[in-house]
Amino acid sequence: VVPDVHAFPGHIACDSRSNSEIVVPVFDQAGALVAVLDVDSTAFAAFDDVDARGLEAVCRAMMAG
Repeated sequence: VVPDVHAFPGHIACDSRSNSEIVVPVFDQAGALVAVLDVDSTAFAAFDDVDARGLEAVCRAMMAG
């Protein structure tokens, strides 16, 4: 969870309008990293730990089924 991408050292913007983002790793059933879910927002501090847990659960469900 990055509340302000402009204050995050080394951040590489996918979209110049992005102000905050959340990034969730996606693992297969063996535990290998297979993808990264990257969600951006034009709002600052658009995401929190609740969002992170929800997106992590969605990613786990996708990989389980």
